[in-house]
Amino acid sequence: MGNMVQFSPADSGYLATPVSGSGPGVIVIQEWWGLVDHIKSVADRFAAAGFVALAPDFYNGETTTSPDEAGKLMMALKIDDAEKKLRGAIDFLLLRDETTGTRVGTVGFCMGGQLSLYAACANPKVGACVDFYGIHPNVQPDLASLQAPVLGFFAEKDVFVTPEVARQLESDLKAAGKQVQFTICEGADHAFFNDTRREVYHEQHAKQGWDRMVAFYRQHLVSCL
Repeated sequence: MGNMVQFSPADSGYLATPVSGSGPGVIVIQEWWGLVDHIKSVADRFAAAGFVALAPDFYNGETTTSPDEAGKLMMALKIDDAEKKLRGAIDFLLLRDETTGTRVGTVGFCMGGQLSLYAACANPKVGACVDFYGIHPNVQPDLASLQAPVLGFFAEKDVFVTPEVARQLESDLKAAGKQVQFTICEGADHAFFNDTRREVYHEQHAKQGWDRMVAFYRQHLVSCL
């Protein structure tokens, strides 16, 4: 459904557009594996649901299936460069004729979940933020600057982003006066949304998360028209 595009001289990503011709924009942010087929399929799903989706490539063509290599790629990511890439992707998406509205949604998974929140805090052009079990030790979002509502999904059995960590983040956001709703998914592991990883995929929680996310974007991004 989608194809690779160049959204700046140095940056590329996977763009999927809806058959309907137009819709709200969503930035889809990769896990630590890179811009793999799973992330492209998420962008395709958004397009099928009526959104214009762009998944930036943070590793410039590199992907891996090795956790050790993925960890090295994640830690080598320069956060300032990542923010510039996200800003460029957002601007590119908003300038597309297919994209409706003046703000976009962001969603990320694992590393991307933390970058989704980071982007929403750094850029007022983000109108709705979704975080699936976000983690990155070097990414510290400026919660005070956040303007977008946040929807988060975390896993009860997650050893990387424990329920206690998720609840503390939710508490910090609420204390800062932000609109936020987190769900701790009972019986789920980290990466439960990834249907290519059968050892952790949780069909029920993944479907519920998808449905709630789409409804969340339709509520908040349509209001930006």
